[in-house]
Amino acid sequence: MTPQQRNLLLLSAAISSASGLASELLLGTLASYLVGNEALSYGIAVGGFLAAMGVGSYLTRFIGNKGDTLLTAFMTVELLIAPLNAILPLGLFILFMIGGEIWLGLAFVTLILGTLAGLEIPLLTRMVEAEEGVKEALAGVLAMDYFGALVGSLAFPVILLPIVGMFPAAAILGIFPAVMVFFLGRAFPQLRQWRFFGLSLAVLLTIFAVLVVPFSQRLEQNLYGAPIVRQTQSAYQRLVLTRRGSDVRLFLDGDLQFSTSDEYRYHEALVHPALSAVSNPKNILLLGAGDGLALREILKWDRVETITLIELDPKVVQWAKTYPALVEANQNAFADSRVNLIYGDAFQLVSEIDETFDVILADFPDPDRNVLAKLYSLGFYRQLQAHLSPQGVFVTQGSSPFFAPKAFSCIATTLKAIDFNVYPYTVNVPSFGPWGFVLATKRSFNPEKIEQLPIPTRFLSPAVLSSLFILPKDMMIRKVEVNTLAHPVIVNYERDRRWVLY
Repeated sequence: MTPQQRNLLLLSAAISSASGLASELLLGTLASYLVGNEALSYGIAVGGFLAAMGVGSYLTRFIGNKGDTLLTAFMTVELLIAPLNAILPLGLFILFMIGGEIWLGLAFVTLILGTLAGLEIPLLTRMVEAEEGVKEALAGVLAMDYFGALVGSLAFPVILLPIVGMFPAAAILGIFPAVMVFFLGRAFPQLRQWRFFGLSLAVLLTIFAVLVVPFSQRLEQNLYGAPIVRQTQSAYQRLVLTRRGSDVRLFLDGDLQFSTSDEYRYHEALVHPALSAVSNPKNILLLGAGDGLALREILKWDRVETITLIELDPKVVQWAKTYPALVEANQNAFADSRVNLIYGDAFQLVSEIDETFDVILADFPDPDRNVLAKLYSLGFYRQLQAHLSPQGVFVTQGSSPFFAPKAFSCIATTLKAIDFNVYPYTVNVPSFGPWGFVLATKRSFNPEKIEQLPIPTRFLSPAVLSSLFILPKDMMIRKVEVNTLAHPVIVNYERDRRWVLY
């Protein structure tokens, strides 16, 4: 074996590891996007993949030790794993579309890809070992394996997913093994005929990466029940905008965020109870709400002087500023000079703010994943409490008190645990169903004392506002645990079986 051949085999170890780990992350991300339950999705994708790699490693014991046999086996594995890397994730998406068992599908895909990936490193190690001995072979192959794992773990979330999207990324991950077959066929004279297979497969997968975009878009169209007018994958989430007639809807990772036909009910209920409870609301902190719709409602209050808006995803704000139907819906709210827009994770940025606020409004996605549960945690609410003026008011959206009653109760219970006076309330939003909010103050609050709203509204009146705080019997706050960073119970509460009725 020449030094060039040895180095190419070591490079193959790095590429195999990088594409394998990236495939694990892709499968976990895809399953999480389709059915939620991020922890279980990644648990099956990563854990199942690693277990299947163990199966693949064990199977290499049945492959002979001759150099040509090992090299041929490795080339065969690469030619199998290349198209499967591209096709199986798309098959998983189709399975979801036809109502199949997504968890069984995910387990099957991870078993196939993981077993093939598990064959790669042992075969490469044995080939290098034949020339250099066990010690040097293990050191070289494992070093490149770990380096490749680092590259794959960073390349997928930072480059592939946000730039090219889910399914083109899967095809690109299949191109790398095919290209390796081509270069190995060139480097080893006895395997020159493999060059054609590797190059042909790489070209076909490149074409597939281009063609899969409109095909996957047509499939995705069926998820939303209305034509998709804009879609993108940001560094944080999948954004989809649909439009049917005058109704425009925004979905983040498949979850509906608003419908322009009735969003005013939600956003009036989020904003105006809090601002009407403060005698002179001047300084407002708005968390999330990058669509500008809550911002529109706050800006109706002439007494408001500054609004600090913290939004994680710049793509959401970009759409809110540029897509005509959204600009019309939010009344070009971001153009108001009172708005101070900050991009970043509210969980981190709130602790860096020095000022206090008369009103703090939190409009985060539902806490159905651990990464979101921290925004409903005891520790985060303590931070917000420290930035609330003595007469100030905090309001957060509280998921559905009907479809996820324990999650709604958990938010109220967690706020009560830090000595807030808590006032849960509900509003009916046709596109969402019954929806909950929790208002919290350091002092007492009586919604019945509100005699008038000094701003124009489409839904709220003083009488309607006070009635929101009358909870139906099946939505009353029940006994649940406090949500903490160490024990994010709200995620399980959010996964109530009643959601199947939604």
